[in-house]
Amino acid sequence: MKTILFKLRNFLSRNSEVTGDFQFPIRYKLLLITSIVLLFSMSGVIFLASYFFRKDSEIRVKENNIKINEILSLKVKSDLHSIRQDVHITASAIFRNNQSANSIAKELFEEDQNFVFIGAYDSSFNPKFESVNENFLQKYDYQKSEVQGILKKIQPKLKKSFSGTTVIWNISPHFRNPILCISFPLSETKDTHTILVTLVKLDTLLDAFQTSGPVETFLVSEDGSVLAHPDAKVVLSGINLNDLAIVDRMKKSTVDNGQFRYENKDGEFYLAAFKKLGFGGVGVISQVREAKIFEEVNNIQKRNVYLLIISLSLSFIVVYIFAKSLSTPILKLVDASEEIRRGNYHISLHATTHDEIGTLTKSFVSMGRGLEEREKLKDSFGRFVNQDIAELAAKGKLSIGGKRKYCTIFFSDIRSFTAISEKLQPEEVVEFLNLYMTEMVKCVQETGGTVDKFIGDAIMATWGALRDHKEHAKASVEAALMMREKLIEFNKNRGTVKKPIIKIGCGINTGYVIAGQIGSSDKMEYTVIGDSVNLASRVESFNKETHTDILITEATYQEVKSDFHVVSMGEIEFKGKSKAQKVYAVLGKKTDHSAPKNLSELQNLVGIEAVTKKVKK
Repeated sequence: MKTILFKLRNFLSRNSEVTGDFQFPIRYKLLLITSIVLLFSMSGVIFLASYFFRKDSEIRVKENNIKINEILSLKVKSDLHSIRQDVHITASAIFRNNQSANSIAKELFEEDQNFVFIGAYDSSFNPKFESVNENFLQKYDYQKSEVQGILKKIQPKLKKSFSGTTVIWNISPHFRNPILCISFPLSETKDTHTILVTLVKLDTLLDAFQTSGPVETFLVSEDGSVLAHPDAKVVLSGINLNDLAIVDRMKKSTVDNGQFRYENKDGEFYLAAFKKLGFGGVGVISQVREAKIFEEVNNIQKRNVYLLIISLSLSFIVVYIFAKSLSTPILKLVDASEEIRRGNYHISLHATTHDEIGTLTKSFVSMGRGLEEREKLKDSFGRFVNQDIAELAAKGKLSIGGKRKYCTIFFSDIRSFTAISEKLQPEEVVEFLNLYMTEMVKCVQETGGTVDKFIGDAIMATWGALRDHKEHAKASVEAALMMREKLIEFNKNRGTVKKPIIKIGCGINTGYVIAGQIGSSDKMEYTVIGDSVNLASRVESFNKETHTDILITEATYQEVKSDFHVVSMGEIEFKGKSKAQKVYAVLGKKTDHSAPKNLSELQNLVGIEAVTKKVKK
């Protein structure tokens, strides 16, 4: 039941992926409610009917097991007593008369062809008489010596009868036929120094265990060996059934009957019962495999499940047709809302009714047009200010005022820009600047940075000011290295007056700034100010003296020294700083084996002339 509900819920979810509190169309809600009612009601009926039918079947099987055990135990007990009585009478006649034992035993053999052997033995197991059924020997090609040899092998087993015990044992494995051996004392009250032994064919006894139906019955001895079984091969093998839990339960039981449910080694469950005969430790066991007796219960369950599926299908069709006329206008609104969620605000939706849904449709179309105008304004606004700032401002999350932030500031500048622009027309300057800026801004955005502003040909960017960034220093240096690679690619097809080669310098510093909306009451912009910003700008300008393209301060170096190869440029005195500042030139990532190994390789890579004067140390 849980599986059906889970699949139904997934089906509905796939067909109504919308946001907000509205999760399912009305038609699916009606289908869901109807299905749940039918599912729970019919499933409850199926479960209860199957449960009580199963219980009733189980009770009947248990009663049947007991009845079969009672009948078989009476039959087996009667047959064994009859065998014992016939042997006793014959042996008494032999001891009472002086006639030959063979002649008296022959009468027994002729009267009952199932008798194979009869004999009497003293406490030393010396035979007082032995007689074998000659017809049996001829029919099955046995020798009398063979029978006597088999009896000698089982003497230790038979000696238990000298203590007054009746021994019943399956010696079929020693013969080619099902044979039962029974030994008991000649007299239970006087003489226990003489025991009688007889061998009897099991044909008649086996017929009693050939039950029809799912019930399996068998006879076991006190040691768990099989005496009689519906399968003659099992009897001939004489296997031990102690591995069956019901046999072990019978052997340990202090009462003569009982019932037990157990699981065999193959994982199959059985309902079993046992009945002890009261002598010789023999017991009758009947058992039924649960899968067999509950097969019809399972079939009824399957038919009921099919009926449930048919009922659910019919209810689906009826409810769907009824709900479609009601839910179609609402589903159109759902589709329209999905289009708006994807950014398509221009929706073609018309009111087809003059009720509340029609009014809602008109309002929805109007809302879509308003959102379309708002998105156009936001897109236009984002072209003149940072896109992240535009988005935060549109959501009302950009508060007025400043906030102290620890971040990384970046400045870049084109070298000799004035000389380059003098050789170009204004339109050409704007064109090449737009191409250059587009590539550089991509590097900032891809590393999680924010472009603060463009100052002519210069770019100012920050990491960790507008949005939190755990590794803002590392990200800013990675952005500068990306700019180096982009600029090398950018300059490949350049080198003329109209397309001059571009060289830049980058300065990076990490520290505390004041970040927020700064300006007048008429015009404001989101930016960062502070000493850390000024230092980043001055470090960028110092690239001209060091003939490098990327310089970082000591504060930034401490954040990224495990990730990048750098070269110390010494301590530099900057305007506005009371102490000289350590500056480092960035060669490349430590994981980049193709990065420059020294300043000379770096200058060759980016096309910068070698240093002509020393920097102050």
